[in-house]
Amino acid sequence: MSANASVLVCLAHGSEETEAVTTLDLLVRAGIRVVTASVESDGSREIVCSRGVRLLADVTLVEVADNDFAAIVLPGGLKGAETFRDSPLLVETVRQFHLNEKIVAAICAAAGTVLIPHDLFPIGNMTGFPGLKETIPAEKWMERRVVWDPRVNLLTSQGPGTAMDFALKLIDLLAGKEKAREVAAQLVLAPGIYDYQA
Repeated sequence: MSANASVLVCLAHGSEETEAVTTLDLLVRAGIRVVTASVESDGSREIVCSRGVRLLADVTLVEVADNDFAAIVLPGGLKGAETFRDSPLLVETVRQFHLNEKIVAAICAAAGTVLIPHDLFPIGNMTGFPGLKETIPAEKWMERRVVWDPRVNLLTSQGPGTAMDFALKLIDLLAGKEKAREVAAQLVLAPGIYDYQA
């Protein structure tokens, strides 16, 4: 992966702030450029997340949808994920990432709410928020904190408590295990989170 890899993190009202900010923070620690994009149809960049935290997106999705990113990240939060699902531009953007063999990374509600209804990954193992397990077909579901399916470049994870695992795996994929290890060493991770140490 090139040293100047950049990642597109999508946001909408109701996006889960822990998942969005944790992923963003760890990617920046790894030296990866992150662009946050609002998917709100009215063009508003000020996003009110699921617990009321306000985030200011860098751009609107329409401004950057055709740009060259190494990965697209879809945070969870059911209301935000439903906005993603209902945005033709977001769905088409994800489809193009997939067709171009770029990484699609979805956490919590996003996999079952966005990827499945639009059949974006006819093949692809995934996980998601356990409380929404029924939104993911049983043959695709994996009961793991993070699932990476290299056949289709799909990364999924379960929720706010797995956001660090999710972000570290994304760093591993984009910048290598050594960089993931370096970032993990700064975080005082809870036991059970894979820290990439030898």
